[in-house]
Amino acid sequence: MSTVLRVCRKCGTEIPGDAPEGGCPGCLFETALDTANGQVVFGRYKLVKVLGRGGMGIVWLARDEELERDVALKFLPDLMIQDRALLDQLKRETKRCLELTHPHIVRIHDFVHDERSGCISMEYIDGETLSNLRSEKERKVFEPDEISDWMGQLCDALDYAHAHANVIHRDLKPANLMANQRDDLKVTDFGIARSLNDSASRLTLEQSRSGTLIYMSPQQLNGEHSTHLDDIYSLGATIYELLASKPPFYSGNIDRQICERIAPSMTERRKELDIEPAFVPAIWEDTVAACLAKDPSRRPQSAAEIAQRLQLTPVRTRTRLAPGKRSNRKALLIGGIAAVSLLVLAGLYVRSLEQHAQPLSQVPVIPEKSIAVLPFESRSEEKANAYFAEGIQDEILTRLSKIADLKVISRTSTQHYKSAPANLRDIARQLGVAHILEGSVQKSGDAVRVNVQLINPATDSHLWADTFDRKLTDIFSVESDIAKAVADQLRAKLTGHEEQEIAAKPTDNPEAYDAYLRGLAYTLKTYPTSANILGAQKYLREAVRLDPKFALGWALLSYVDARGYVTQSVQPSVALREEARQAAETALALQPNLGEAVLAKGAYHYFCLKDYDTAVRYYEQARQLLPNSSRIPELLAYVARRRGQWDRSKAYFNEAERLDPRDVNLLTQQATTDIALRRFPEALRKLDQVLDITPDDVDTLVTMATIAEAEGDLPRAAALLAPLHPGADDSGAVETQVYQAILERRPAQIIARLKEILAKPDPALGYINGELRFYLGWAQEVAGDHAAAQESWRQARRELEPFLKEQPDNYTLIGDLALTNMGLGDKAATLALSEQAFAVNPIEKDAIVGPVPIDILARVAAQMSEPDRAIAALQKLVSIPYAGPLPQNVPLTPALLRLDPMFDPLRNDPRFKKLCQER
Repeated sequence: MSTVLRVCRKCGTEIPGDAPEGGCPGCLFETALDTANGQVVFGRYKLVKVLGRGGMGIVWLARDEELERDVALKFLPDLMIQDRALLDQLKRETKRCLELTHPHIVRIHDFVHDERSGCISMEYIDGETLSNLRSEKERKVFEPDEISDWMGQLCDALDYAHAHANVIHRDLKPANLMANQRDDLKVTDFGIARSLNDSASRLTLEQSRSGTLIYMSPQQLNGEHSTHLDDIYSLGATIYELLASKPPFYSGNIDRQICERIAPSMTERRKELDIEPAFVPAIWEDTVAACLAKDPSRRPQSAAEIAQRLQLTPVRTRTRLAPGKRSNRKALLIGGIAAVSLLVLAGLYVRSLEQHAQPLSQVPVIPEKSIAVLPFESRSEEKANAYFAEGIQDEILTRLSKIADLKVISRTSTQHYKSAPANLRDIARQLGVAHILEGSVQKSGDAVRVNVQLINPATDSHLWADTFDRKLTDIFSVESDIAKAVADQLRAKLTGHEEQEIAAKPTDNPEAYDAYLRGLAYTLKTYPTSANILGAQKYLREAVRLDPKFALGWALLSYVDARGYVTQSVQPSVALREEARQAAETALALQPNLGEAVLAKGAYHYFCLKDYDTAVRYYEQARQLLPNSSRIPELLAYVARRRGQWDRSKAYFNEAERLDPRDVNLLTQQATTDIALRRFPEALRKLDQVLDITPDDVDTLVTMATIAEAEGDLPRAAALLAPLHPGADDSGAVETQVYQAILERRPAQIIARLKEILAKPDPALGYINGELRFYLGWAQEVAGDHAAAQESWRQARRELEPFLKEQPDNYTLIGDLALTNMGLGDKAATLALSEQAFAVNPIEKDAIVGPVPIDILARVAAQMSEPDRAIAALQKLVSIPYAGPLPQNVPLTPALLRLDPMFDPLRNDPRFKKLCQER
């Protein structure tokens, strides 16, 4: 395998010395397509400027006029377009890359072609490669602390690609890593580098290896079947170069050195090159050396393991500037991923042995010590006793989840399955477990019969089964015995504390426990609706009244109160917040080491006080006591989101999803994050997952409609909303339908519907009645009935104001009142309420909801003839992620600015017109 180069006599391109005549990429991969600035290709892409040229064609910055966004277009050589089999292969490979949706992997948007030409459309990245950034450093090296954030992001991206998408990069190197203008890392060329190199190999009748020589593993160099461990080697070589200025082997017979020699340490390499200081910390030396092991089995087995060794935090949001000075030279400022890709496409010595993309050879292994507890069948004659079977299942699952040596799937993912289903193998695969526990419960008077069976779904074999006939007073021993038997069957190692937790008896009062199970059943329902919160509170309050020392009951009551407070499923009053505090403190006083009590205290600090630091301390303490709880990483995700740590929040959500893969609330919350970030395609993918679990879910369909509205696709939104007939208790759906009618400027039908709803207001809905009346006034104003609108807004103000006294921190209520007073023309009251909203929920404490007062202020200023103030607020809003004040919390987008009547007074302002342009 020669590394000698020669020059093509026709075009001057450097090519391998042993390449055949006619095998020059610069000649072979020409494209006859004439392209020019301003030209529209494939009916939608307007060419802006050339980003790069290389051996495999031209890359343009283009404007996707259909989706109104900038993209990079990589035009393919004519010979590829003319080869039908090769073209089909490229299409398959590119489609596979579309599935890679990670914040630190450059997105592939589409593969488009006609009879004359073809191109790959991808995310445009305005930034520089780590290779260029390193070369601009005075000593030509980074220090470990300068790249640790980047490497954390890189490891998270690789772990996602390897473990979740089964895709290998095959050409990892500093030139394929970019830092964008926010200084976030972006991995380029995932998947397409290999597929295009395969195509080059086919056209030149050469097939050997893919990748760039100096970063290749010995196995990759020899053309062996690719695995993710080749990427691990390349990651080590990449870190080596960033810290030592040169890759492990860079001169002489590189092929032989890669296979036979051990690279010097990075400290030794620095000494060779007279780089001061020479010392590289041992943790980095040892980890990189392990990555560069000749034997793949001796390398770290995952990118996550590398991150753990280097003590890297997964996926951070950056708050610092990139190390080194940014260059403004066009030659170094790479205009996007496409220009980087050309470096890969130009070299014919970069090959792959395989003809087609292969899945990851080492598919993530399902842990042997993993289990899901499916819903227990209720065999009681009285249907009202169904709650008891649900509670027993959850209590057994809870006891198992306290064993750190087990992976236990949360109940929210298992509750969608039937008791004793036939397709256990499919269910185990969906949940990622090796074992399933099924059972049934029969309650009659004070007697209970519990049947359980532990199953290996891969072989459909029963590992253990038993029947327990006990008195109701002895139900805790049944739960404990079952959990202990399952742990024994799975050979789980238990600590002394875990043995105590499994055997714990939370109360000596059977009636209190029965009330607890009834309250628990309400909390296990999918959504924290008003009815579910109130039902849980009723029975949990009864449980702790019957047994004031029932710590588990107090803990759950506190959590229910705090969740009801933050979601406003019930009125978020001071009294509710106080009950949440007292219940959590009572639980902790009774049992200081009860994980549920520790978690409840953290939830109180987060949900009720927005005291994030204290909440996180309690969450981390609870994590040690509840090692399989998906709720803890979920709550940590919420905290990170409030702090504006969007990528860290996503990492926590991913951790929670691994423990609870079919929790629709968890999936919905991830979609909420993506909506706030205006990542609408990613949000829709999560919502599609929700619909797979709960088909025709109204809230999910409504959220999809709001995304369509935000994208300016009103026909799609209308099609989603038309079949729905929500009542006042589903105010989010009603308000979305109202907003749709307002955006369409055809509110007559929805006005009639709102009048019908408000004719018999439900007192249990509290301030929501006044909120709906505000929307009625807005619809009437858009319809041109100013007098009716004024009357509706006056009545809305009368209905809303009394609630503000008992809910002074309810920023939604404050916003409703501000907009209502705006409609009435009361400027002083409107501005005072806007200031109150800023004080209650400052953006510094709440990145996702904190910007809501700015949104309200923008609307108020627009309507009250203060264009400068309105424009300043809008300029701020469109530049940040947030959850807006209107239906389903969608943020303002250029499309909504174009459609929303509240901004009509700004239509002729050039600054506003600029904001309405898609970015």
